[in-house]
Amino acid sequence: MEAQQAWERQRAREVRQARGGAWPRRAGLTAGATYDGRPGTVGAARGFVTDFLARAQSEHGVAVTAVLLEDARLVVSELVTNAAKYAPGPCLLDLELDDGVLDQGSLRVTLWDTQPALPVPSETDPVRIGRHGLEIVLALCRRFEVERQAGGKRIQVELELYSDSPGGDSPYPRVNPCR
Repeated sequence: MEAQQAWERQRAREVRQARGGAWPRRAGLTAGATYDGRPGTVGAARGFVTDFLARAQSEHGVAVTAVLLEDARLVVSELVTNAAKYAPGPCLLDLELDDGVLDQGSLRVTLWDTQPALPVPSETDPVRIGRHGLEIVLALCRRFEVERQAGGKRIQVELELYSDSPGGDSPYPRVNPCR
């Protein structure tokens, strides 16, 4: 128990340091969770983003469309799956909607894991089985950033809250494997 609390304090310090970078932190709706990669981790992460967006809608009046909900669940699922599959140890997931982000109409998803290797998208190959997760994330998100940090890496993405063209300015074609 003490080790978990010490780890969470360290995580909080790292989060504060990380948020001093490209995307400054502002007051708003945020939530965070830690996952250990055991069976059920990915489903729990999908449930976490579903609950977060439901709370954003019911308590803060954010218009959460079915497309946003499914895209957010898919992106979180892909990020947490990769962390559970390739990174030893826990991963940390933060979701954020705040005044600055809401002005732009975005949901920010940040994932920290213990794998220092940075993800690289594979060449497009429609016959390849598996390893399409990063392609999906890039296609659905308007912004993608990854950086190596002490003890692993941080991946941060933004999804459009309000957009006629999901994926925003993404150079990748829109994919929708859910339909």
